[in-house]
Amino acid sequence: MALDDRKLKILQAIIQNYLETGEPVGSRTISKLTDLNLSSATIRNEMADLEEQGYIVQPHTSAGRIPSDKGYRLYVDTMLQDKIQEVEDMKVLLVDKADKIDTLLKQIAKLLAANTNYATLVTKPQYRSRKVKFIQLTEVDDDQILAVILLEGNIVKNKIINTLEKLDKEIILKLNIVFNTFLQGLDLSEINLTIIQKMKEQAGSYSGVVSDILDVIAQAISEEKNVEIYTSGATNMLKYPELSDMDKVSELLNTFEEKNQLTELVAATPAEDSEKGGIQVYIGSETPVEAMKDCSVVTATYEIEDGVYGKIGIIGPKRMDYEKVVSTLHTLMVQLDEIFKKKT
Repeated sequence: MALDDRKLKILQAIIQNYLETGEPVGSRTISKLTDLNLSSATIRNEMADLEEQGYIVQPHTSAGRIPSDKGYRLYVDTMLQDKIQEVEDMKVLLVDKADKIDTLLKQIAKLLAANTNYATLVTKPQYRSRKVKFIQLTEVDDDQILAVILLEGNIVKNKIINTLEKLDKEIILKLNIVFNTFLQGLDLSEINLTIIQKMKEQAGSYSGVVSDILDVIAQAISEEKNVEIYTSGATNMLKYPELSDMDKVSELLNTFEEKNQLTELVAATPAEDSEKGGIQVYIGSETPVEAMKDCSVVTATYEIEDGVYGKIGIIGPKRMDYEKVVSTLHTLMVQLDEIFKKKT
């Protein structure tokens, strides 16, 4: 059942006060914060309804209430205004201090952590597809050849392949023609048994070499699926009392240090399923990382060029300042778009 305007205003007042203080909010506090001109008794009745509907909870026996995950979700979805506030000098700092993409992304993580007082993560760019653009085989010595594999996005992989016999220049030339004829423009998932069989038929007695080279190509493409993540501000989480349980803090800090679980968060919403720059908000139990079930996570997708994307995330307590976080990410997406356009 949808909330009426009065309940929405009371819920908004509870959330905003809790964001600022971190303390349970009572009816007398709400009567001072809203322009509804309602008595404390009326507000208590409305708060009781909100609690019954699951939007607020009473953490202790006191009269104060705090937002539930459901309450935060309603706030994010319907109350959060799309007010983009400029982040002072962010664009200048990013451009001045970043000559390379890696440096730029690390700087973004630090700037966001300092600006928001939360933890942040930024992934290196990934590629929606990893198609083969070109393959060059070259003799190294009598029993080795070098495979230079150029993937979409101008990713270059060099792999040494051991051979059981010396391959002369004519055979290597023939193999180069076979591989580029059949694999150019294909992603790993598109290299099927029919294609492999045809390549082996073309290679004749050297079909075994084809298998070895295909294994190397598969390995090179798979390596690019590993997501590298930069993090900053993990210790900011210690500033929030609701996250101060030592076991939970230890697990949370380990998550940022090890980073393995962070890939689950990055993969939770594939970039192709959301618009470029789209904001995703995960509240409490919605978060795919177990150690972050008491947190909220806000992510955005940046895009360097068509098909080349990455994720930026901000992690904080459930009472994080959503307006500031979303506004900061919106502004950052616009500025990154301008920066990457200038680089291309």
